[in-house]
Amino acid sequence: MSQAPHDLATTRPRKGKPRDREAAPVPCLTILTHPLPLRIGDRCLLGGGRQSLALSRSEPDFKAPDRLLGAPLDDPFISRKPLRLAPTPSGDLVLHRDGSSTEVTLDDQSLAVSLHISRAELERGAVLTIAERVVLLAHLVVPRDVQGRQEFGILGFNDHIQHLRAEIRRVADLKTPVLLRGASGTGKELAAAAIHACGPPGRPFVCVNMAAIPPNLAASELFGAVKGSFTGANRDQLGYIRQAHGGTLFLDEVGETPAEVQVMLLRTLETGEVAPVGAQRAVQVETRLVAATDADLEGMMELESFKKPLFHRLAGYEICLPPLSQRKDDLGRLFLHFAREVLAETGELEHLTPLDVPDYPWLPASLMERLLTYHWPGNVRQLRNLTRQILIANRGREQLQLPPKIQEQLADTPSPTTSAPAARAKRKPSQWSEQEVIEVMESQRWDIKASAAVLGISRGSLYSLIRKSGRLCMAGDLDRPQLEESIRLHGGDIRGMVDHLRVSEGALRKRINDLGLCLEENGS
Repeated sequence: MSQAPHDLATTRPRKGKPRDREAAPVPCLTILTHPLPLRIGDRCLLGGGRQSLALSRSEPDFKAPDRLLGAPLDDPFISRKPLRLAPTPSGDLVLHRDGSSTEVTLDDQSLAVSLHISRAELERGAVLTIAERVVLLAHLVVPRDVQGRQEFGILGFNDHIQHLRAEIRRVADLKTPVLLRGASGTGKELAAAAIHACGPPGRPFVCVNMAAIPPNLAASELFGAVKGSFTGANRDQLGYIRQAHGGTLFLDEVGETPAEVQVMLLRTLETGEVAPVGAQRAVQVETRLVAATDADLEGMMELESFKKPLFHRLAGYEICLPPLSQRKDDLGRLFLHFAREVLAETGELEHLTPLDVPDYPWLPASLMERLLTYHWPGNVRQLRNLTRQILIANRGREQLQLPPKIQEQLADTPSPTTSAPAARAKRKPSQWSEQEVIEVMESQRWDIKASAAVLGISRGSLYSLIRKSGRLCMAGDLDRPQLEESIRLHGGDIRGMVDHLRVSEGALRKRINDLGLCLEENGS
């Protein structure tokens, strides 16, 4: 379990852009449901200097991210006369009807003449329902070459998942211990298996759930024991660490490790030796350690229930797994994948490949809309279980319906202002990601006091997070040209300016008054 320095001699310089510099995100439309289910996951990027996009039955082409060829929506219930999506200088999108007869809703708002999709809404993901049959997600995506595959058995093309794959590739060939962090159900064991699979074949991969081991047996289970070393030790016990010799040991729920075992584990990480219970001498071992947790280890260290030296050893490299709530564009792909598994069992795979566009789609738009509004506390694991329940409940039917029990479950969606305040209070300011802070502030209309209360941090701490952010600012930092441009773009509409500039209405009005500017408002 000793760490090895990175071999710089094996690293070759790459031509072109630096590895850590990504292209700027561009607007994208991703199909979340379609009368032809295999179209789910196809997408169309609005980048490349395109001034506007015509959206109709016959244009534009949507294609899978790992394929070269695509096709239009091609649904006879969608008008041939196109809708038009036009970007604004501030990075927003405006959807214009332009004479199309197609029924369209944007997050439950019906399209009359035009609908505005702010940059903040694109970052969160805005739901477009076309003709009550096709559901599209308008969101932002970083253009990248997917190279024709979904690596490591990890499904999806969401930017967070692409980053996760990059992180796995970055650390997989090193001996450095890895700490996987993420909520329950995000796929930490899958990520650990991916790290292991990048090495030579034939090596052992041993998974251990620390929460499932009784505390009094944890030492012997991990480190082994000699016969007679304690009551019930009727034979020599190898232990999980030595079982993983030459391969990878995955310690899930590592925050549940008993205090005395933490000391032993730290010594093994420092020396590369295992001391079996009751043995006279230690045994050398070569095992790659990958640990995982959804616990607040920093809070546990403050309470001295988790040892800081062990944390720093385990976290040789940290990888964070995204929750499903940050992967809306993957929701349809994941549902389709899990549905295919069940349909293969029930002998109903024909639902995925209808011969023609059906009048009544097997996966109705209303069902996908319900899935998109749910907060998914159990993440991908919960989606898999729920998909299985839906499909089994609808076995033999031509169209999916939500069973009453699942309807009740999906209706249990906490509002952003009240969800999990106790859990939030346990997190330090540094543990909030930039995107999470933006989402909370947007839900509070950029109000500092209300946002700080939801995050469970002080206003001073929130100010510090805003100053560190590249996507947020304080109203007092806005200069005259910025405000004049925003007034011009939004016609003096203070609400539009608030979403554009991401500052509270009160603070924005004060800054405008301080600079002696005038709003040409329309009743705002």
